[in-house]
Amino acid sequence: MESQTKQKQIRKAFRCAFPKTIPIFAGFWFLGISYGVLMRVNGFCFVYPLLMSMFIFGGSLEFVAGSMLMSSFAPLQTFLVSLVIQARHLFYGVSMLEKYKGTGWKKPYLIFGMCDESFSINCSAEIPADVDRGWFMFFVTLLNRLYWITGSTLGGLLGNLIHFNTEGLSFVMTAMFAVIFLDQWLKEKQHISSVIGIGISLVCLIVFGKDSFMIPTMLCIVVLLTAFRKPIERKGERT
Repeated sequence: MESQTKQKQIRKAFRCAFPKTIPIFAGFWFLGISYGVLMRVNGFCFVYPLLMSMFIFGGSLEFVAGSMLMSSFAPLQTFLVSLVIQARHLFYGVSMLEKYKGTGWKKPYLIFGMCDESFSINCSAEIPADVDRGWFMFFVTLLNRLYWITGSTLGGLLGNLIHFNTEGLSFVMTAMFAVIFLDQWLKEKQHISSVIGIGISLVCLIVFGKDSFMIPTMLCIVVLLTAFRKPIERKGERT
């Protein structure tokens, strides 16, 4: 009886998580296939995008890694570039510490599989009270990861047959994040955190330029949200 109840909880969590990931599926397959085709055109076997999508799971870094593999051996430069590109995950991880509490054996996988899109869903989704929170976040992470892996692999397999101009494809992910942000804005009781994020991003973009503003932006946002955490929470409780 206990095992049947647990299976029902797992199925319910999957049914709740899957619809949330459908927009990610569209974006990930579109970009994943493009990435696989690009790797194939550059002379790599489909095994490369397959393995890289399984173990790197940072879309922007994987595109850069393709060009790195074709350049001269420079391990230190590769490490620094990878760290800068994926540094935002440090801030994501800190903000998810509380949400990942009590998830048991799923926690290591949730940490390993977290990407921008999984973070956005797990951070902002309103999980029904009768749905297991740990299983919900697990399925969101697993499904998003499978979308990227299958898309990249399919692109690698079909790379010799498909030829098209990939310019502008990255806008798909930008549009998807804009939709996620608007959805979260509509659900917020107060918009102080969002306004801080937008304001700091614009200031850092002007000061540091488009190629270097990401890390300063994340640092400033973390500092400000930490400093004003209690006033923001009190404001949210009153509204």
